[in-house]
Amino acid sequence: MPAPVRVAHVLYSFGTGGLEKGIATVVRGASPGFAHTVVCLTGSGASERLLPPATPVVALGKPPGNSPAFLWRLSRVLRRLAPDVVHTRNWSGIDGVLAARLAGLQDVVHGEHGWGMDDPEGSSPRRLRVRRFVQRWVREYTCVSQAMVGWLRREVGVRRPITQIYNGIDALRYRPGPEGQALRETLGIAPNSFVLGVVGRLDPIKDHATLFRAFSRLHAADVGARLLVLGDGPERSRLESEAGEGVLFLGDRREVPELLRVLDVFVLPSRNEGISNTILEAMAAGLPVVATRVGGNPELVQDGLTGALVPPGDALALAAALEHYRAQPEAARTHGEAGRARVLERFAVDRMVASYEAVWARVAARCRRRDGG
Repeated sequence: MPAPVRVAHVLYSFGTGGLEKGIATVVRGASPGFAHTVVCLTGSGASERLLPPATPVVALGKPPGNSPAFLWRLSRVLRRLAPDVVHTRNWSGIDGVLAARLAGLQDVVHGEHGWGMDDPEGSSPRRLRVRRFVQRWVREYTCVSQAMVGWLRREVGVRRPITQIYNGIDALRYRPGPEGQALRETLGIAPNSFVLGVVGRLDPIKDHATLFRAFSRLHAADVGARLLVLGDGPERSRLESEAGEGVLFLGDRREVPELLRVLDVFVLPSRNEGISNTILEAMAAGLPVVATRVGGNPELVQDGLTGALVPPGDALALAAALEHYRAQPEAARTHGEAGRARVLERFAVDRMVASYEAVWARVAARCRRRDGG
């Protein structure tokens, strides 16, 4: 029996987020022919609990800034792990590309999953220059949306193979169900209240502030309406101070699938997105989705069929879309059912796992042919 393909995932941390959840999902669903190690440049975090118990996680405690000494340390870790494939992610993962080069590891896959508020459009000239420079040491690229394929080709100038892979969702775990009514009572929400929800890191790029302005208009017309905010992050204190009436902050919660069943509508007001796990989870839960028309969101939400797409930063348009579903619950139900059907058809976990494993197997085969394995 051939030895498993050893994959080292290099990313900034393993806290709460769609990237981390996606990696954990792939590792949980891995075929017997693959073995995984997670290398965190800084620390691990809440998403480590999503990994199978025996998964090795290496946390390196990187200090702020760029340090040649840290790159050398990371290269030693990679040399010791001796993976067949190093899979780096996002801007911070560029450290992994450089360290793999120092370690003499030539089989690097680089993945792009989205941007942060420090470079929300992926247009920083300095970062683009660095990305263009290091692509010579990347065998293949992965990304999570067709929008990101265009960005890699057009802005970064990537000439290597790019495989676009949508995130996969466990539609048995994320599903509609009657449990929501009991949870509403636990949260102190009336059974007939109109309830919205957003799930995501409390980070400026998610633009909760625009959502709060939109919700304040809806709440003025319907004082029983509630907005549930799931997630945590650096913006929490500021956002709590400006949220207004009817907004409940629930923090990081393990029972997200159950809490989605409390909602009537899911909303995501991001300034930009690569692809959103939370949109797919909400669709799997049978919810209509109101999201901004940015990044990969239009590849998930079919405007007028499974939800509504609005311009980023436009509180009036967002409020109008939410009010539409409040006034027309039958439309909300129909769009939610269509969204779940779309997830079942196109966004299965096994399809995502198979796609990543095909990339790793292809890159590892080059390595083994080169080494005579």
